[in-house]
Amino acid sequence: GVVFPYSPRLGRYNLNFHEAQRACLDQDSVIASFDQLYDAWRSGLDWCNAGWLSDGSVQYPITKPREPCGGKNTVPGVRNYGFWDKDRSRYDVFCFTSNFNGRFYYLIHPTKLTYDEAVQACLKDGAQIAKVGQIFAAWKLLGYDRCDAGWLADGSVRYPISRPRKRCSPNEAAVRFVGFPDKKHKLYGVYCFRAYN
Repeated sequence: GVVFPYSPRLGRYNLNFHEAQRACLDQDSVIASFDQLYDAWRSGLDWCNAGWLSDGSVQYPITKPREPCGGKNTVPGVRNYGFWDKDRSRYDVFCFTSNFNGRFYYLIHPTKLTYDEAVQACLKDGAQIAKVGQIFAAWKLLGYDRCDAGWLADGSVRYPISRPRKRCSPNEAAVRFVGFPDKKHKLYGVYCFRAYN
């Protein structure tokens, strides 16, 4: 499976524990366990924002120590903020997915699309607009690689690169995050997901 950090459109550190659980479910995944995050860190996950884990703790994985992430002179590892109030404390979340039962694809379309047009284009193609968990699963489990930014169900725009190259993701294989653009702008394509029945 694959662990991925998630924060909503509102920006970082906006989810209490219960909202974090729901956010992962909404993206076709579950909130990650410590063991899953630890395995992801050992595989190279480096993320400087603290996120909820399934045991209610708040942690983050660092492979390249640097000033804003615990200091330059610290050792790599999973940084632990400890346990926080599940109702009042707000962080990002680490989600986990290993579930991939369908076809994930970039929809070839003659024009760039607004968010609403993207949703409709996938429906017209017999699919649904893809979720964040689905783009991470396709990237990690299937080696999906596409240098085209596309809308996803949560209103974010991302693209998956498994073969780093100039102009796409020069230094690392990653799901690149473009942001949460204004949904009315016709600037992007769309990633769709068709479940196998």
